[in-house]
Amino acid sequence: MRYANIVKGRFISRPNRFIAHVEIDGVDTVVHVKNTGRCKELLVPGCTVYLEKSTNPARKTPYDLITVEKKIKRNGRIKSMLVNMDSQAPNKVAGEWIRAHEELFPKLSVVKPEYTFGNSRFDFYIEFGKHKMFIEVKGCTLEFDGHAYFPDAPTERGVKHLTELTEILREKRCADDGTPYECGILFLIQMKECHSFSPYDAAQPEFGEALRKARDAGVKVFVYDCKVTPRTLIADAPVAQEL
Repeated sequence: MRYANIVKGRFISRPNRFIAHVEIDGVDTVVHVKNTGRCKELLVPGCTVYLEKSTNPARKTPYDLITVEKKIKRNGRIKSMLVNMDSQAPNKVAGEWIRAHEELFPKLSVVKPEYTFGNSRFDFYIEFGKHKMFIEVKGCTLEFDGHAYFPDAPTERGVKHLTELTEILREKRCADDGTPYECGILFLIQMKECHSFSPYDAAQPEFGEALRKARDAGVKVFVYDCKVTPRTLIADAPVAQEL
């Protein structure tokens, strides 16, 4: 996916989940933060951030904060790593990822985002060959020493989604033509430089427990990192799972 009208700024502060103060061309500017998570390890005073300027002149906040430069230590050296923290981006990237991976989804014929099934709404419903699958998508922005984690804060919605996927498989639910449904969850790590991934039990042990139960029930777990630039976000390579 690609952004337009990107500008560079210096992060000052974040008074609440929805807005931040960023210095743009020497001016303290109130901007919208496209991630309601804590992100304290990312939004450090003085760090470089990248923002997308809105084309809507009526908006109170003319910029969206989408990417941050994070200082990391690798092989004894300090370097900068770009982290995309736009919580709306993973679903867009996931749609591109699904269409690009014919080896995972051969003869892909149907891709429906925001698909309602019973009392649930999943990020994607896809059909490939004779397969019918629901896929949930989670964006990951938390990492320590090259290990990525999700979630960075408790997410009851995330637990609910995993429970629903697990129940579909355990109850052996089928489509009208008798085809058994399959289920998957895709974790998109919104950065490079990560060698492994785990659920962050320290933040919410219930999520990790739900993820392991889902895996054991047959839910397919996909974890991919992303190539990040100030203007783009692209799913890239699979990352080792430590569940």
